Formats: sequence, C-alpha cells, structure tokens
Amino acid sequence: MISRRAFTLSGAALLGLSSCQSAKHGQTSAPHIDVRDQALNDVLDPNASLDLLETGFGWSEGPTWDRQRERLYFTDVPNNIAFQWPRAGPVSVFLDPSGTSNAHGFREPGSNGLWYSRQGDLIVCNHGLRRVERLDLDTHTRLPIAVDYQGRRFNSPNDVVEASDGTLYFTDPPYGLEGLNASPLKEMSVNGVYRVRPDGQVERLVSDMTFPNGVALSPDDRTLYVSQSDPNAPIIRALDLALDGSVAAHRTFFDASSLMNPSDPRMVDGMAVSGSGQIFATGPGGVLVLTPNGQLLGRILTGRATANCAFGEDGRTLFITAHDRLLRIRSKARGVQWT
Repeated sequence: MISRRAFTLSGAALLGLSSCQSAKHGQTSAPHIDVRDQALNDVLDPNASLDLLETGFGWSEGPTWDRQRERLYFTDVPNNIAFQWPRAGPVSVFLDPSGTSNAHGFREPGSNGLWYSRQGDLIVCNHGLRRVERLDLDTHTRLPIAVDYQGRRFNSPNDVVEASDGTLYFTDPPYGLEGLNASPLKEMSVNGVYRVRPDGQVERLVSDMTFPNGVALSPDDRTLYVSQSDPNAPIIRALDLALDGSVAAHRTFFDASSLMNPSDPRMVDGMAVSGSGQIFATGPGGVLVLTPNGQLLGRILTGRATANCAFGEDGRTLFITAHDRLLRIRSKARGVQWT
C-alpha cells in the first residue's frame, strides 16, 4: 500500500513559502463544472467562477472558517506550516511549525485537519505530536484533547469534525509516519476512527478501514461520513449513529472506483456538508457533489489532486485545498454551521 500522495506529489511540488507569497491570483481555466444530474443546478451555478486565491504550497489541507475573525485557516502538511486567509487577503503564516519541529521518525510532523469549534478555538490534528489538540486563537496555547487509546499512542490524527453537543470524531491513518504501516513507531494495530466525548472519554468506533481519512457529519449529527483513501477501495462509508453516539449500522455510501483511471488516480479525502445534507467530497477530478442518498450530481473540476474543502464567509463560499492551491467557488448551498 502506498500513501495517498504518492500518486500526485513530486519533488517539484514541495515548494517553499517564497513561491507562495509571490503567487498570482485569478480564475482557473474553464470549464470546471462537470454536471452529471440537472439537480446540481440547485446546488451550484454551472457557470460559477472557480477563483485561485493562492498557490505554491506543498500539499494544502485542513481548511476551516473562523466566523468571529472572518478568516480561513488551512495547513501545508509536508512543509509543517499553517496559513490564514482573511477576507481581504493576502495569505500569511499562522503557525510555524504547525505541528512540532522535533518528531523523529515522522515523514510529516506538521498538522493536518483543522476545525473551528463551537467554543471559538481551533481543533487541530497534530501529526508530529500524535494527538488531537485545542488551540487558543488569541494566545496560541495548545492543550491536548486526545493523546492515546487504551495506553497506545495514535498514529497521526488526520481529520476531525465536531457534533452539536461538542463530541469530536477523528480519523487516525499512519500518513505522518515514515514507512506508514511499517513504521516501528506505530503502536496501534489498526487505523481507526475515534470519538471523543465531551467529558474527554476516547472510544474507537471503526477498526476495519484500511486508510480512514476525511470525516464529516450530517446536519442532524446522526450519520458520520468517513472516506477511505485506498486505491483498491476508494469509498466513503456512512456510519449510522445511535442516540448515544455509538455505531448502529454502517454501509458504503459512495464508491469512487468508476471515476478513477490510471492517468488520474486521485482518491476520496476531505469533505464538507451543506445544511440541506449535500456532501461535498474531494475525490477523482476535484470535489464530488453528492446527495444525502449518495447520488453523484456532479464535480467541481480543480485540475489538481484535491485534499479537502470547507464552507466559509457567509456560508455559501466553498474553499478548496487542491494540492499546491487554495481555491474558492460560490455555492447555492450553505454550510451546515450556518443553518
């Protein structure tokens, strides 16, 4: 098994901050909306512009919108930096390092997924420190939320989502570790999906996914979506949650195999959910737009391997982290946090 980025990253892609700061802005090349069902018109204008906000990153990830400060935070995972983009621009460094500068045995010691919490701070998936942490946006103080499960340290927490009651769900693939599953630092026998209750109790919900990656919740908090970045099984799984938050049932929500091809083997990754339940899931081609029943309405074609997306601004702007780029497109749908 190879990593999710082995298909797409090359040495030339690992660009430094200087190229990021000198990037040019504009619109990406058209056409960029792949309409599979006319119902997509209720979600996206097929003529909406896909705006390039910044470029020059190694692998952009983890976007989340700060509604109080009106800015987007996102990470550049291999370069161990987190950035911020205020509404007026430009992009600037937010955290350096984003994870830790002292992580022996890690191929990616930086942070990955981010989530702006209901408490007004930032939930961070920190690869190098192998934990989920809470970052105070005023002081930059970091406090651990989840550091181990049954005495074993996590692999490298990847993505996180918060339920309305403060419960956190996160994935823990081995992408941060040198050697991935073969790393001698790997203490977990599985690559799991976890829940952190508001009282701090950590529970493993899933243990049979090969490379769990992106994670998202339905508007009613009753369905947890988890993507699997496995070229042999590029699926999104839906976990039906009981009232106590445990998994009552699970099913394959969407199988992206038919969208993959040898010249464009991009896999499913991060996701965002609208208030009306549509799932915007990164995958082959860019961002897949799916109904709550798992029907593919269409794709936002980015021209890049695409890692993640998040709603921001007034809730109708979708920000997209696509390899070396930060993109933006207007949507008719509104993010679940705004509804």
